[in-house]
Amino acid sequence: MTQMRISEAAVFLGVSDDTVRRMVEAGDLPAARDASGRAVVEGADVAAHLRRQGAAPKDPARVASSARNRFVGLVTSVVMDRVMAQVEMQCGPFRMVSLMSSEAVQDLGLEPGSIATAVIKSTSVIVETAP
Repeated sequence: MTQMRISEAAVFLGVSDDTVRRMVEAGDLPAARDASGRAVVEGADVAAHLRRQGAAPKDPARVASSARNRFVGLVTSVVMDRVMAQVEMQCGPFRMVSLMSSEAVQDLGLEPGSIATAVIKSTSVIVETAP
């Protein structure tokens, strides 16, 4: 199993080291001691905590779709020329960038602050890990 120090867990949880320590003290996140005596948490426990806490906003489209990767967020930037546009969204901690026609941007009424859903349907997903 993958173990991580409190500071590493804090990065993945998006909180401070002290918050992770409080989570451990409250029993929300199990911890142990490594060979050096430092507090560590199991990566699987951090992942499980993220799943429990990760509640995405409701999808405003309310449509049936075969795409499972749907990320609701806010449009943060729209850069358009006559033909094409680049739309950036912030979906929780994730930044999504989409290239589409300027006509589509206008039809959808996309502008900074708009609520939208990024739908990703791909046959190619690359997963990387550190060596």
